[in-house]
Amino acid sequence: MSLNEIPLYIQINPQDNVAIIVNSKGLSQGTIFPCGLELEEYVPQGHKVTLTNLAIGDAIVRYGEVIGHAAAPVKRGRWLKESLVKLPTPPELDELPIATKIPDRLPPLEGYTFEGYRNADGSAGIKNILGITTSVQCVAGVLDYAVREIKKEILPNYPNVHDVVAINHTYGCGVAINAPEAEIPIRTIQNIAMHPNFGGELLVVGLGCEKLAPSRLVPSGDHGSIVSLQDENGFTNMIKTIKEMAEERLTSLNRRQRETCPLSDLVVGLQCGGSDAFSGVTANPAVGFAADLLVRGGATVLFSEVTEVRDAVHLLTPRAVNEQVGKDLIKEMKWYDDYLMKGDADRSANPSPGNKKGGLSNVVEKSLGSIAKSGRSPISGVLSPGEKAAQKGLLFAATPASDFVCGTLQLASGMHMQVFTTGRGTPYGLAMAPVIKVSTRNTLMEQWHDLIDVNAGEIATGKATIEDVGWSIFHYIIDVASGRTQTWAEKWRLHNDLALFNPAPIT
Repeated sequence: MSLNEIPLYIQINPQDNVAIIVNSKGLSQGTIFPCGLELEEYVPQGHKVTLTNLAIGDAIVRYGEVIGHAAAPVKRGRWLKESLVKLPTPPELDELPIATKIPDRLPPLEGYTFEGYRNADGSAGIKNILGITTSVQCVAGVLDYAVREIKKEILPNYPNVHDVVAINHTYGCGVAINAPEAEIPIRTIQNIAMHPNFGGELLVVGLGCEKLAPSRLVPSGDHGSIVSLQDENGFTNMIKTIKEMAEERLTSLNRRQRETCPLSDLVVGLQCGGSDAFSGVTANPAVGFAADLLVRGGATVLFSEVTEVRDAVHLLTPRAVNEQVGKDLIKEMKWYDDYLMKGDADRSANPSPGNKKGGLSNVVEKSLGSIAKSGRSPISGVLSPGEKAAQKGLLFAATPASDFVCGTLQLASGMHMQVFTTGRGTPYGLAMAPVIKVSTRNTLMEQWHDLIDVNAGEIATGKATIEDVGWSIFHYIIDVASGRTQTWAEKWRLHNDLALFNPAPIT
């Protein structure tokens, strides 16, 4: 700490008996805060300092909620390390209050639009992309080759088309295609193939003998949208056919122009990755404020990650707009509890080592910070994994917490873009939808100045409010949707592979 730097900690709720250190290099033993608290030892940035003496078994409170119990006596002013926090039991799903504290709907937000691409089915996209879907992993190599050729030789002739994207995945064959849970990966692929950023120009590349028949990915039954490689006479003809069919669709897509669309056409996904103890203090609450603005404007907002909601679900079910939505939320929690149990795993598998290095002790603390992204709006609906959104407002889209799997499933739900908060940093991106990165700390923004789009770290130092940053995120979303602003991930063309969630057996 420099001589002129004031020691700072953040206590979120007056009931909290721990706080997190703000100073970038942590604070040394003997540091005295303006309130009189003196540190008994060095405490790193983001890690918790005890504000009171704790006896064995005492509740540890952050966000006004119990995040654990003391595993040993801890004096006031000590570093509350992970080993000193005993994981509490999760909320009982059968005893949760449902729709008991439905938030008042916030006043409508009028006058905001974006410049998008209107689709024939009435939906709108924010990108103009040719998406080519595979029905089975076997054809991925051929399609990747064809896409490289298309981008090099053909795409430059169609300046209004942003990109050509291969929708590769690891599904399609060697799977229990008729197992009940196979519905999840199948509908995920089906919905991604019809993503609004693809403009309705469907093209599917299949092999010919796979279990997931390509025709299942073409709702209209138009077999003219399918290339079956086993019907082609050699590799060069495969590439030739794909390129010819791609050019037909590029011709159509190139005619599209942006037009003014209401905010209600927008679907925005929310996610966090590489989280730290600041996530629930700075970036996530700011994103939650922006989410409320979007909902007020009529848009659809998706928040997800079951394992990072499960331990805070008692704060969400009261916000359900009705009993059915509350029951649907509980149903998804129960399904995932059973899924983890089958794999002999439990909630202690989350958080990650990096999360812990950033100050998060356990999944309870992580969950309480994670749900801050949902803002204050009523929860209007619940989507099962890979299910397409069919209503407006704030929706819980059930997904695993894995960044790549969550992103894939939110795309299937119709997400146009994703707002992604991070404290530790991640270059994660998606080829078919922009990802807006929001940092939790000033230090990360300084370190990754050409990867972070919006910095929420100023909230921790008092130089900005949650509302200030929330409005900045909201305006950034509209600018990205309208093509006026490019995210860093878009600029560098960073993207992760799609990762299907397949809980069904592999044969």
